[in-house]
Amino acid sequence: MRNELVKVVIWGFGAMGSGMAKMISIKTGFDIVGVCDSYELYLGKSIYDILKINNPQSHDVYVRDDIEAIIKEQNPDIVLLATDSFSKKAYPKIKLLIENGCNIISTAEEMAYPYASEPDISKLMNELAKKHRVTVLGTGVNPGMMMDLLAITLTGVMTEVKDMNISRVNSLSPFGKTVMEEQGVGFTLKDFQDKSLHNEIAGHVGFKESSNMIAHALGLSVNKFSQTMNPIITQVDRKSSYGFAKKGDVCGVDMQSIIQLSNHTTIHMHHPQQIEPHLAGVKTGDYITIHGTPEINMSITPEVDGGIGTIAICVNMIPHVLNSKPGLKTMIDLPVPRAIMGDVRLLIDEE
Repeated sequence: MRNELVKVVIWGFGAMGSGMAKMISIKTGFDIVGVCDSYELYLGKSIYDILKINNPQSHDVYVRDDIEAIIKEQNPDIVLLATDSFSKKAYPKIKLLIENGCNIISTAEEMAYPYASEPDISKLMNELAKKHRVTVLGTGVNPGMMMDLLAITLTGVMTEVKDMNISRVNSLSPFGKTVMEEQGVGFTLKDFQDKSLHNEIAGHVGFKESSNMIAHALGLSVNKFSQTMNPIITQVDRKSSYGFAKKGDVCGVDMQSIIQLSNHTTIHMHHPQQIEPHLAGVKTGDYITIHGTPEINMSITPEVDGGIGTIAICVNMIPHVLNSKPGLKTMIDLPVPRAIMGDVRLLIDEE
């Protein structure tokens, strides 16, 4: 068992980063030693005042915008990086943290399996992390769990896998402003179409990462990959904490992907996501059907909450990252995620 508290810095204090702080505040063995964000209304304020919760620590934590000063003063065990969606954009931050000796868990979707879109950057991150003896992991509810790791785990009781159908019907409502913009929430149909033509609508970032993670786990590779994205138009006004779409505008995206693996196994992925889906009578859920021996049919209804799920898996992976050998890791490299219910220090190997 580790004796010292696990020192955590959170970089990005939006919906996900602030949620991680709330979760950590009710767990034993953690010490939030710094929070970095550039939002003017947060700067200089106590995170506990912002969150409207009691401070369980022996010291306060104030939001600052100088990450280098924070990590040099506090020397954290790990940084939860809750910014960005793309590996290339996240890389300068990750490089800075690695060079300052920080272990990292990133919520950037592409970081769940960065080799899929950014193999060169991934190689650099892996080499740099090993050099500085730290571990880097990208994870989240999806990609990171519901459409990849969970499906991979289910194949563990199969002798043969022929094809997969993986679907996640979910709500975007828990997510922050950046996600709303990436999904086109609130755009007119014309604006959505125009921005799509200029690749300014990201939609769901993760099909490529999930399919490559699955392929790697099965000892295969991706031969063919295609995906489509269509806007979901709302017939009623919809408002979430961070997004608004009036009747006739875009409230989310419907995405599909067809992937062929090197042994001709086919993976079909379907992921419609929108704010306040219940207002359109849409029932959320996670569904995995795997054809093979034996047949696997799994359904979770309603969906695993995307906001809570992302927050939880990032925090729950902290002991596994701290126990890991240095380098760039994915969820298939580390022990299975599980909830931290006792003192986190009991889950961390002695040095």
